Amino acid sequence: MPPPSTPPLQLYSVVIPARDEEESLPGTLRDLHTTFNREGIPHELVVVDDGSKDRTWAVLQELQREIPALNPVQNTGLNGFGRAIVRGLNHSRGDAVVIMMADASDSPTDAVRYWRLLQDDGWECVFGSRFIKGGRVTDYPRVKLFVNRMANLFIKVMFAIPLNDTTNAFKAYRRTVIDGCRPLIAPHFNLTVELPLKAIVRGYSWTVVPISWQNRRHGVAKLKIKEMGSRYFFICMYVWLEKFFSRGDYRRKGGP
Repeated sequence: MPPPSTPPLQLYSVVIPARDEEESLPGTLRDLHTTFNREGIPHELVVVDDGSKDRTWAVLQELQREIPALNPVQNTGLNGFGRAIVRGLNHSRGDAVVIMMADASDSPTDAVRYWRLLQDDGWECVFGSRFIKGGRVTDYPRVKLFVNRMANLFIKVMFAIPLNDTTNAFKAYRRTVIDGCRPLIAPHFNLTVELPLKAIVRGYSWTVVPISWQNRRHGVAKLKIKEMGSRYFFICMYVWLEKFFSRGDYRRKGGP
């Protein structure tokens, strides 16, 4: 259950890591901005250019003149999906944050639903699942789908949680959760596992809702399955050890 009292939210920060996404970003950002404006949600779009070799940064500069809520940032240090997200989190101003992909695979309508659950129902985290009743995936590559289902089953059993889409980055958090889960150490796609698992283990309230996902129309996927297996396993073990051996040292103050 959500805490009995959570302060009202003032600003919704969308954090989007982007590497070589010049074709995808215009449509993604315009759809988000239009949807949030229509729903009356105060927002900022924090897009982190993570060492792109194409015109991603130039495109962001052009779009900034069209979309006043856009706040582009360059990751000038070591690159990596997780590092880009952390940089975006550090540069965001909202008291609620949603992590989304640059390739338009995540639905702005689902992001609105996340905001409502954080704002109106008082949840501290909202996790989407593409694989529960009401969820939908479109054009998911078969090999990646099989690996995804096996990895998420492993995590579900390992942590004994009713969440079957932990590896999906598209999740929303109150700022207090982000700060309570620091330091974030995963430099790559394994951050998508570190953040929700830490939030769960540290006692923040969370709920799961069905979401939709569609494969990208432009560019190429950045996730390399062969490179990520051991990194995901490391992060899972890292948080699992905290859960069972830290004696509650990192749990939220006043949490259950």
